[in-house]
This record gives sequence, C-alpha cells and structure tokens, in this order.
Amino acid sequence: MNAEHALIQKEALGNLRYPAEDVLKDSQEIAQRTYDLERALTLGNLEQIKSKIYFEDQNTKYVVDTTIWGLTNQRIILKRGVTIPIHRISKIV
Repeated sequence: MNAEHALIQKEALGNLRYPAEDVLKDSQEIAQRTYDLERALTLGNLEQIKSKIYFEDQNTKYVVDTTIWGLTNQRIILKRGVTIPIHRISKIV
C-alpha cells in the first residue's frame, strides 16, 4: 500500500463525496485505467481475485482491497451495490 493512501473498508465507501473532476489528466493514463478496470472485473468474476483500488474523494486519498463485480461507463460496482466513480480512481493493482 502507498503510504499516502489510507486503507478503507468497502462498507464505509457510501459516506464519501466525490468531486466532478478526473484525478488523471493524461489520456494514456486514462486509457490504462480503463484497461486495468476491465482486467480487474474479469479476474474478479472468473477467479474471485481482489484488486487494490486507489482513489480520491473530496479530501483524502484511499485504497480499498476488494473484488470488482460490475463496471458501467461512469462507475465501478462492488459487493452490495457499493460504487466508486471511475473518474476518481487513480490506479488499480
């Protein structure tokens, strides 16, 4: 885990507020994020492999270790319908 990212449990994600701007500015980084999200979705659904998702709300940088259950154009879907806006995700490992 990156020292500047606080570990958060997926159950606490519903309390966060997300700004409208993307945390990534470079088009190659955005394309890589899309690829990584699709890969994490496949690994989660087929192999039940968890991913570390690095993201930011309006105040803090977080990391959550979880399985991605679904993916829309704007959000990732975690267990129990918890979501994170894609534009706030900086990295998926």
